[in-house]
Amino acid sequence: MGRIDKRDDVSPREGEREYGDVEFADPTNKKYPIDTAEHVRAAWSYINHADNAAKYSKADVADIKRRVKRAAPRFDVEIDD
Repeated sequence: MGRIDKRDDVSPREGEREYGDVEFADPTNKKYPIDTAEHVRAAWSYINHADNAAKYSKADVADIKRRVKRAAPRFDVEIDD
C-alpha cells in the first residue's frame, strides 16, 4: 500500500480531535477510523459513496478499501464487495 495523498479540503487535526489516536484507513488525512466494528462499517459505507471516493485518486480509494477490509476481521465485521 502506498501513501495516500494529502487533501486540501480536510484537516488531519480534526480527525484526531474527533476520534483520538486511533487507526485510520486514510492515515494521511485522518479519515475513516477503523478502530471499532462500528467505525469499520461506517468507513466501508462512506468510502463506497461516489462523492466521497471522488475526493481521492483510484489508487488511494483502493488503498483505503484494503485497509478497511484488513481491519474488518478483527471486529468480526463482514465486508460485502
